[in-house]
Amino acid sequence: MGIILGLLIIAVGSFCQSSSYVPIKRVKDWSWESFWLVQGVFAWLVFPLLGALLAVPSGHSLMEAYSANPKDALLAILFGVLWGVGGLTFGLSMRYLGVALGQSISLGTCAALGTILTPLFMGTPGDLTMPVLTGVAVTLTGIAIIGVAGGMRAKTAGETVKEFNFGKGITVALIAGLMSACFSIGLGLGSSLCFEETPEIYRTLPATLLVTLGGFFTNAVYCLWQNHRNKTFGDYFKTSLYVNNIQFCALAGLLWYSQFFGLALGKGFLAGSATLLTFSWCILMSLNVTFSNVWGIILNEWRGTTTKTKTVLVIGLVVLIVSSFLPQLI
Repeated sequence: MGIILGLLIIAVGSFCQSSSYVPIKRVKDWSWESFWLVQGVFAWLVFPLLGALLAVPSGHSLMEAYSANPKDALLAILFGVLWGVGGLTFGLSMRYLGVALGQSISLGTCAALGTILTPLFMGTPGDLTMPVLTGVAVTLTGIAIIGVAGGMRAKTAGETVKEFNFGKGITVALIAGLMSACFSIGLGLGSSLCFEETPEIYRTLPATLLVTLGGFFTNAVYCLWQNHRNKTFGDYFKTSLYVNNIQFCALAGLLWYSQFFGLALGKGFLAGSATLLTFSWCILMSLNVTFSNVWGIILNEWRGTTTKTKTVLVIGLVVLIVSSFLPQLI
């Protein structure tokens, strides 16, 4: 029962993350770099800090956990910076390969490498059991099938990739996937950043804060540079938009952070299954892809496509859902 509850909690967090781009559409008269930075304040600083405080027992402080393991804290931040690079290069993979192929390669690489590299960096290669590796393979298969469906949709709609460059696109997509997987590695290396009294469901939240802090630094530098380049610093002085824009940026940030809050809580219930604990990153990524495509269906992004295309999409979604619990059955 605990395992089922853990998977459901991760699924709820994933669904919230997949919904985080809906509030952003309500942000008015701000450039991309301005609203991305503001929502990042909430997604990568405010809510992760509030989450991390849940892991601090009475009479202690968050800095105690960090100062007790300064090396692990610095590593978590460093891998957060690298994760931020992955997020920024993710868009380039779609620019050169198209949405379907670019997303499939980037997300597939992120899911697989995040699951495989984390135990290796932590010095626990024995965690990579056959059920875990089988689950990774099935997840990659599901993402690939959805990528095929996306390609079929693009052909039906007559979409073309103006700057298509397979060599450059593959390189960027693999880099984006590898850098994005650094979030999982950062969480693993920061696993010591908690107190013995901390409940199992909150144990990864202090490390999550440091990883998102590193990612915030990367994104803030890029967004401020874009503000300078595009002369959009004036967005921050449009005070009449504050109430509307800040509340929707805050909501988007909360929904985005929910995936990692849900991952922390869910892993607490998966503690009895070493296999699912190791595979939890892949579970989150597969569910993110699943719910993102569910939103695509809800928003009519697949309207006008053939029955064959929709069938391929559904097959891919089913494969991803099955991959979430398959390792436990093997």
